[in-house]
Amino acid sequence: MRLDRLLWFLRFAKTRSAAQRWIAEGHIRRNGERVTRLDQPILVGDVLTLPFRSRVLPIEILALPARRGPAEEASACYRPLDAAGRAP
Repeated sequence: MRLDRLLWFLRFAKTRSAAQRWIAEGHIRRNGERVTRLDQPILVGDVLTLPFRSRVLPIEILALPARRGPAEEASACYRPLDAAGRAP
């Protein structure tokens, strides 16, 4: 699954174009490496580091969503990690 679609499906971005802009800024990391392509493929087990205004959120992808569903459905597809890469 493309990273821009994943961010939109998981409700981290309000629109897909907003997700594309966020990726283009170059601050998102996949498995510790900077993402440079908008169509970066994401797999189950990948760890994404997402920068927000007030904090940085590392997440592990548990499942790839089939659609942009309700927030409960989206949050079941990932788990937040602490700075050391462990689930809190």
